[in-house]
Parts: sequence; C-alpha cells; structure tokens
Amino acid sequence: MNRTAAVERSTRETTVSVKLDLDGSGAGNIATGVGFFDHLLTSLSYHSLIDLTIETEGDLYVDDHHTVEDTALVLGEALAAALGDRSGISRFADARVPMDEAVAEAVLDVSGRPYAVIDLPFTTERIGNLTTQNIAHALEAFTRTAGLTLHLSARGANDHHIAEAAFKALARALRAAVSVDPRRLGVPSTKGTL
Repeated sequence: MNRTAAVERSTRETTVSVKLDLDGSGAGNIATGVGFFDHLLTSLSYHSLIDLTIETEGDLYVDDHHTVEDTALVLGEALAAALGDRSGISRFADARVPMDEAVAEAVLDVSGRPYAVIDLPFTTERIGNLTTQNIAHALEAFTRTAGLTLHLSARGANDHHIAEAAFKALARALRAAVSVDPRRLGVPSTKGTL
C-alpha cells in the first residue's frame, strides 16, 4: 500500500510544496521561514511517524499569516490525497500529551467531514516569529482540506509549552487514526463511504 502524496500550490502570496508519507519514520524536513511554525510541524512529523517535507516561500515582509495558512492548507490536501478513500484506517483516535506545566488533548475523526474546535489559551501575541492567533487558524485550515474533525484543547502557563503539547497531541492522535487496522476491511463507516 503506497500512502504517499506530493502537493504544490502557488499564488501571488506563497509557493508551497508538501511531500508526505503516512507510513514513514517521522522524518521531517520543514522550511517555511517561520521558525516556531517549523518547530511545531517538525514535532507533528516526528510524533505521528509521518515523513514530511515542506518548503514554503511566502510574503513574510507582510506578516506570517499567508505563509502559515497556505502551508496548512497544502499539508491537509497532501494528507487527504495520501489517505485516498480511507479504506482500512482506524479512523478515530485521541491523545493527551503533557509538556511541563501544560497538557493538551486531541480527539480526532478522520471522517472526511472538516470541523475544528480549538481551545488554546495563549496569553502572548507571538512565539518567536509566529503569531499565536495563526496557530488556531492553521489547525482549522489543515482540518478543512484534510477532511478531519478535530477537537484540540490545552491548558498551561507557558505559550511555547501549550503550542508544542497541542501539536504533539495532534500528532499522536493522527498516528493512531490513520494507522491501518488489519481487521478493518474497506472504509470504516456503516455508510460505506467517508
């Protein structure tokens, strides 16, 4: 089973290239120009065991919004393409991940129905060169093109820890949800399609 994808998108604001292997080892090669976003996506790759190569050139002279959003949109498209009709996957998963004083919980349905409920209580405007407001926006964009239902929440006192725990929890849930269940024949839905 070849569960890989390569997706590119080019606009006047960004050029994004994503290569993804769902059955990888967690190797991440991420370069968006937004350092803390690269850090979060590297954690996502590593802890989900999804090999991920992302190259983004964006209009960072404006701000980080277009770069972060478009990267997330293309990442979601690549995930959806690699999943195909989603036959044989576990589909549902959840994970809780601590990072020092912070703890995050991700509950995921790889359903084909995009919906995101994000509750990340940041208290600062930026972490490095990433606007904290764009973290939830990126997660929403990712779920939209990937076709995921995601409930992601965290609590803590340090914004870096909150964000990193959230992405690690998402990674662990994603790893479980997209894993192939050897007992599952066909699409994991009583409707016969996702």
